[in-house]
Amino acid sequence: MNGSVPAPARGLGFFERYLTVWVALSIIGGIFLGKAAPEFARTLDGMAITVDGAPVVSIPIAICLFFMMYPIMVKIDFGEVVKAGRSIKPVGLTLFVNWAVKPFTMYAIAVFFLGTLFLRFIGPDATDIVKMPLGLDLQAGATYGVGKVVLVEGVKALQVPLWRSYLAGCILLGIAPCTAMVLVWGYLARGNDGHTLVMVAINSLSMLVLYGPLGGFLLGVGRIPVPWQALVLSIAIYVALPLVAGYWSRKAIIGAKGETWFREKFLHVLTPITIVALLATLVLLFSFKGAVIMANPLTILWIAIPLFLQTVLIFALGYWLSRVLGLSYADAAPSAMIGASNHFEVAIATATMLYGLSSGAALATVVGVLIEVPVMLMLVKICLRTQHWFPAKTGSGRARR
Repeated sequence: MNGSVPAPARGLGFFERYLTVWVALSIIGGIFLGKAAPEFARTLDGMAITVDGAPVVSIPIAICLFFMMYPIMVKIDFGEVVKAGRSIKPVGLTLFVNWAVKPFTMYAIAVFFLGTLFLRFIGPDATDIVKMPLGLDLQAGATYGVGKVVLVEGVKALQVPLWRSYLAGCILLGIAPCTAMVLVWGYLARGNDGHTLVMVAINSLSMLVLYGPLGGFLLGVGRIPVPWQALVLSIAIYVALPLVAGYWSRKAIIGAKGETWFREKFLHVLTPITIVALLATLVLLFSFKGAVIMANPLTILWIAIPLFLQTVLIFALGYWLSRVLGLSYADAAPSAMIGASNHFEVAIATATMLYGLSSGAALATVVGVLIEVPVMLMLVKICLRTQHWFPAKTGSGRARR
């Protein structure tokens, strides 16, 4: 692909640059809210669409998560997808790493660290309370996978081993490749913007097909309850709906105001909306999990270590394979980083819907947000220092700055 696709806006903006700081402040704010007004978040989460008396979709959370996803989807130019055939090697490599390798390495690494190495720190007998799978009707005391049906304030829920709940969150991160932030990482690494944009679009479309089956399979292998109906509903609400809304609104706005206005005005306004919606969700999440974190403040560290190692491993694999395939640096850098980065918005949305806002699975996906910016900036620096490993190639991406 050529470099005619406009570059993402001048690197990291104010909100993106300090994302880790905002996430940390949201964690502190959420913990404080949980202590100062413990019923507030519960009341909001109780505003839900129910099926057979069981809460399925929290309306406030669904609204926050939609506004996390829509600004990402509306940036995608699906017209570029048809041009991907001209860059079959980097596209094929990225899809291979994202869907044939990454989910399984994430599972293996998380099981080793959370289920073996760190288990005595997490607590071999520690449990978590998660949502009952949609449509499942079992009596209290019955078992489902490794879960046990219990009554929590008169509502049926599943009690599962805490480490397996964290494992579920890691799995949902591992099968959610590529966020809109990849556009920034590729730009900072002086990569091929056209290739990066195309892969964002292709990954969004492939998630509609692969996210559910892969997620269900790996959750099942991990003996974690698999709420299939809720999983499909989650994909429909948090991937398909923003994708369709983004496509049609993008088309309508560009038709009415032009592409320049769309990129320079409309997207500029949308950028902070994603971050604000994300932070609002995190405040609610940590208002629930504050007591657990305060009791075991190293919880985030136990989750962060396997996520960090997974990110570095997938980046190294993608970068090495790019060199083996003879890709130019402009294609190799974004190809490696697209696999390393996670679509944490989808992972958070799915974990919240499947297992609940207060679940360990949701907490694990948030840790992915916490480490995303510093780790990816580290990988950008590695790319810039190793450009000489790859052959120069004209007509790919931007001119080097």
